[in-house]
Amino acid sequence: MPREFKLPDLGEGIHEGEILAVRVKVGDKVKEGDIILEAETDKAAVEIPSPYTGVVEEILVKPGDTVKVGDVMMRFRLEGEAAPARPEKPEKKPALKKREEKKPSEPARPVEAPREVPVPASPATRRLARELSVDLSLVTPSGPGGLVTAEDVRAFAEGKEKPAEAVKEKPEAKPEEKREEAPPLEGPVPKLPDFSKWGPVEKVPLRSIRKATAKQMALAWSQIPHVSNHDVADMTKLDAFRKKHKGEIEAKGGKLTHTVFAIKAVATALKAFPRFNATIDTEAGEIVLKKYYHIGIAVATEDGLIVPVIRDVDRKSVAELSVEMKVLAEKTRERKVTLEELQGGTFSITNVGPMGGGQFVPIINYPQVAILGMGAATMQPVVKGSEKEGFHMEPRLLMPLVVCIDHRILDGADAIPFMRMIVELIEDPEQLFMMMT
Repeated sequence: MPREFKLPDLGEGIHEGEILAVRVKVGDKVKEGDIILEAETDKAAVEIPSPYTGVVEEILVKPGDTVKVGDVMMRFRLEGEAAPARPEKPEKKPALKKREEKKPSEPARPVEAPREVPVPASPATRRLARELSVDLSLVTPSGPGGLVTAEDVRAFAEGKEKPAEAVKEKPEAKPEEKREEAPPLEGPVPKLPDFSKWGPVEKVPLRSIRKATAKQMALAWSQIPHVSNHDVADMTKLDAFRKKHKGEIEAKGGKLTHTVFAIKAVATALKAFPRFNATIDTEAGEIVLKKYYHIGIAVATEDGLIVPVIRDVDRKSVAELSVEMKVLAEKTRERKVTLEELQGGTFSITNVGPMGGGQFVPIINYPQVAILGMGAATMQPVVKGSEKEGFHMEPRLLMPLVVCIDHRILDGADAIPFMRMIVELIEDPEQLFMMMT
């Protein structure tokens, strides 16, 4: 019997995807893991592998279609199953036997093969499993809806897999998953007028990244009471250090930017102020304090803003972060970033400086509770000295900074020392390297 392939639940509030390309056609033989579809889901262009080894019997989607989780996209005949029997053509018989009735032949029954149940896992996780020679069917899943994550595969490969009993204790539907579902865009707002009455218009579908961004921003703005704290960092010393070492970093394939140093400063500040590295669980009445430091970096692309995540930034050197951030930004702009690389962030940084942007107030990336915004560093006159020694003017490289907080669990009294620590670490490279852990 044909096996249906539905769009799987990929977690992280992903509910639908847009088909970009269909890599196979009816009648093609495929193996489990072969790429059969390309789709754009929650800001990422992803390759979807076949969950079966067999023959493509029916394709129900085409490029441009939007499919929701659970929608059937293809049907397969598994390897070892016989194709449905075609009706036999009646034999031509001599005229003398014309009156003889022929009993209808019974259709050939397909040979039942053992039912293969696809293991829910992202393309990146499947690739990792193949690299580590791990059979996904043997791995205990810890993700939502029985999804096997990359962490599960690594733990299995290292012999550190969690006992199944611990996984079973997790509820099937986590409260935060339900909360992440964005409210519909057509909320209680007045009906729009017919703009074509006043002149020519063009209508462009709200889809892909813009649609995902609209939902995420509406969710964040409606759920999080934002408060912002502004400051300015003197980047003069740090920029001199950056220029001195940028050549050796470029030789390693990286790019030494102000954002790289901000990542290390933020990681240090998050350890000193753990509530900035948290999520509020309103249903459980709890604050979830995360003991890992995964920083999301906003990247501007032709299709909109995407926030890939750099993991364990506290354990990586400035040189390592310079290389990883450059590679990740390039993958993001080329739309090759994976869903796994967009998930799990605990804090975000957005820098509009390279585009010439100055002071601005970003929106927190829900369900995080804080975000750091960086503007363009510019040379400005600064008064130095004291009344006793006298005052004088010096040209200094100043950068505007803003930290936005979730006022439900953070106050201005938290934001000010948090921001001051970041500013002081950025202004003094020696202190930054001394305090990094």
